[in-house]
Amino acid sequence: MAKQNVAEQFVDTLVRAGVQRLYGVVGDSLNPVVDAIRRTGGIEWIQVRHEETAAFAAGAEAQVTGRLAACAGSCGPGNLHLINGLYDAHRSMAPVLALASHIPSAEIGLGYFQETHPDQLFRECSHYSELISNPRQMPRLLQSAIAHAVGRSGVSVVALPGDVASQPAPDKPAEQALITARPSVRPGDAEIEKLARLIDEADRVTLFCGSGTAGAHAEVMQFAERVKSPVGHALRGKEWIQYDNPYDVGMSGLLGYGAAYEATHECDLLILLGTDFPYNAFLPDDVKIAQVDVRPENLGRRCRLDLAVWGDVRETLRSLTPRVRAKTDRRFLDKMLKKHADALEGVVKAYTRKVEKHTPIHPEYVASVLDELASDDAVFTVDTGMCNVWAARYLSPNGRRRIIGSFSHGSMANALPQAIGAQFSDRGRQVISMSGDGGFSMLMGDFLTLVQYDLPVKVILFNNSSLGMVELEMLVSGLPSYGTTNHNPDFAAIARAAGAYGVRVEKPKHLAGALKDALAHRGPALVDVVTDPNALSIPPRISAEMVTGFALSASKIVLDGGVGRMLQMARANLRNVPRP
Repeated sequence: MAKQNVAEQFVDTLVRAGVQRLYGVVGDSLNPVVDAIRRTGGIEWIQVRHEETAAFAAGAEAQVTGRLAACAGSCGPGNLHLINGLYDAHRSMAPVLALASHIPSAEIGLGYFQETHPDQLFRECSHYSELISNPRQMPRLLQSAIAHAVGRSGVSVVALPGDVASQPAPDKPAEQALITARPSVRPGDAEIEKLARLIDEADRVTLFCGSGTAGAHAEVMQFAERVKSPVGHALRGKEWIQYDNPYDVGMSGLLGYGAAYEATHECDLLILLGTDFPYNAFLPDDVKIAQVDVRPENLGRRCRLDLAVWGDVRETLRSLTPRVRAKTDRRFLDKMLKKHADALEGVVKAYTRKVEKHTPIHPEYVASVLDELASDDAVFTVDTGMCNVWAARYLSPNGRRRIIGSFSHGSMANALPQAIGAQFSDRGRQVISMSGDGGFSMLMGDFLTLVQYDLPVKVILFNNSSLGMVELEMLVSGLPSYGTTNHNPDFAAIARAAGAYGVRVEKPKHLAGALKDALAHRGPALVDVVTDPNALSIPPRISAEMVTGFALSASKIVLDGGVGRMLQMARANLRNVPRP
């Protein structure tokens, strides 16, 4: 049997770790690894048109599957292109292994052609970034990288010179077990008892939930019922906590709606569950706050805490709920539910006025119709910018749908490449990219990846010929918009020229039919919807302090319309409120 080289050993280790594909662009320093993939079963090379797409795709695959995913870039400029997508994956806590191939090992440090230092460059966007400079470092270094990515939920980077990849691997050691899943973390009894006492002493408790509530929906609902608590959420908590939630009071933050802000400020005790919510101006400073998070570094870094609890949300609530005294007073909960319904009623009135006749098409109408037509287990990938608004307010989670975006890193152009990774993980699942014209055109070349692999991704393009979010930032800063207008082509014609299904929609009466046809199409499809660039207005509750700086300026966003099916849920919750 021929002796393995380092590249072959590298690929075998990835297969053992459950990696099924490696996204990237081929290049000379990567050739040994790509050739090893060609000859190895259980893993495939996915050729994309830009390495940034490779990293975004790997991050999305990891988020959808919960398993380690991988991407690669050739030496110098190739692996540098990975960095933005890796930042996003890392901040989204997606377990991703990135292979940054390197220049010939003998030339490192001598200013060689395409020389960079990837083991240093990627340290800020990874838990682990190291160089394999000697074949004897394999496979222990790769095993350590995998352990960091999976165990700490983030990115690991391995830099590998092409010449080292081609060298014979050391004699294969006994296979070591690889870390492929994270454990549950339960707080100690002392912390549980402290939290129980805080809750028992409070008359009005509010829960504010983030992505750390994934897998804990039943536990959160049981706890909310026991303490009669309204439940708000951050954007990354929406898909996990909003559905089947009779205590829902909406979302707080830059794209907030409903009564979440009031519920977090008018309570006696605010409990932050699995959220690293970054906008501390939206958090109260005059109520008691407890925080539960599996990552200890998140505890207390956004606001003052009265109690920090290190543990998984699900395990914490399973231990906590039986120890908490059941509350019977629903007055605070019912008050917040009514405020929430009233707030949604106010914005829906604007949305229902002549929306089916308005030209250019209201983007919120597009999102609402898409929400109705999409399958119950669809994966939505959402571009940063105004598409975040439409997704936050119109997509209806149900426990099976997924909503993925660059919600922590805030990158443009994420939706299409994330859709690629989501679709590769399950070709039979409906994947919808909610793309803005600015983001789509930035990485438009990888629409060709959809065609090349016949990936049935549906790109719904919100085409307002502008960088809408940036225009809004200028507006609230008192500046005239400048440099924000896009002179766009007919994107549907480009899709058809590439060999995909493409249709352009300019009138509302054609929208539903176009979306139905695209969603039913067996291959990749693009619907270019010409939307109203002026679909923005200013909400009534903005303080003077919240008008300074970009982050808080963006909080002025509100759609010129409603919030889709959320109003129906709020009305239903109100009907369930006991009457005296």
